[in-house]
Amino acid sequence: MHAIVITEPGGPEVLSWQEVPDPEPGPDDVLIEIAATAVNRADLSQRQGFYPPPPGAPPYPGLECSGTVVATGTNVTQHRPGDVVCALLSGGGYAERVAVPQGQVLPVPENVSLTHAAALPEVICTVYSNVFQIAHLGKGELFLVHGGSSGIGTMAIQLGKAVGARVACTAGSAEKLARCRELGADITIDYKTEDFVTAVREAGGADVILDIMGASYLGRNVEALAVNGRLSIIGLQGGARAELDLRTMHSKRALLSATTLRARPAAEKAAIVQAVHDNVWPLIAAGQVKPVIDAELPMREAAQAHRRLAASDHVGKILLLAPNRLGG
Repeated sequence: MHAIVITEPGGPEVLSWQEVPDPEPGPDDVLIEIAATAVNRADLSQRQGFYPPPPGAPPYPGLECSGTVVATGTNVTQHRPGDVVCALLSGGGYAERVAVPQGQVLPVPENVSLTHAAALPEVICTVYSNVFQIAHLGKGELFLVHGGSSGIGTMAIQLGKAVGARVACTAGSAEKLARCRELGADITIDYKTEDFVTAVREAGGADVILDIMGASYLGRNVEALAVNGRLSIIGLQGGARAELDLRTMHSKRALLSATTLRARPAAEKAAIVQAVHDNVWPLIAAGQVKPVIDAELPMREAAQAHRRLAASDHVGKILLLAPNRLGG
């Protein structure tokens, strides 16, 4: 098969479409012929040499995919050849085929095309596990989403509204904020010209904050929390080290969590995937939640997709289409 290989750590130019060995599925694995994958910030970090795949994972980038099951291991009971699916991956989405544990595979939901289903697994599992399983966002609470126009952000806005939360978000342009309002955001904040702490505190303080920035936003996020607020950090775009006055945390009885999804044990991922299937897939079928797609590019043009993501000009997800979806 062919895959996008990172020839050496570096810029987008190090991504190369090459012939590589076919994946070897284990007894608990499903082998998927990939239709599409989606580009995530983690892929850019891996390309730069900062985020290597966990042991045993494919070396190629790509944390989610959609496609068709072509073979199953001897212990697989949930899927069969011919099923159209999407999957949460530890790596290997930028390829023609990938083997993935059966517990990380989901049916393509109703109302979503096979190609667009590639935009769902990573963002939904990330948002659901952090915002609902850990932070327990509930009806009527104020939910602040940083980077509201990103793939994570567009999904978080929709899921927050689906459970009856009030949603605030930050983004960097009037056009992006308008798209966030279309998805249901109640309060939109231009982080380049407005102070999100002031805006959120005027609204009563955030009960839950989903943060992609890390160090650069840590103190301000805590200031923006309501009493009993929960701060969930899922990204470090603003750095990894910061000082924090714990007296503010104490006074607000605040909780802070920081997680990644990729390196979790297979059993934990399977539990998250099952919860997503049970709780989010019905929302997609009902039309309350949908993937937001910014662009669709041939997989061979992964470098261009990385440049677009790095420039932050996108709204929603950038997809890479496998050759079988392009007619060659």
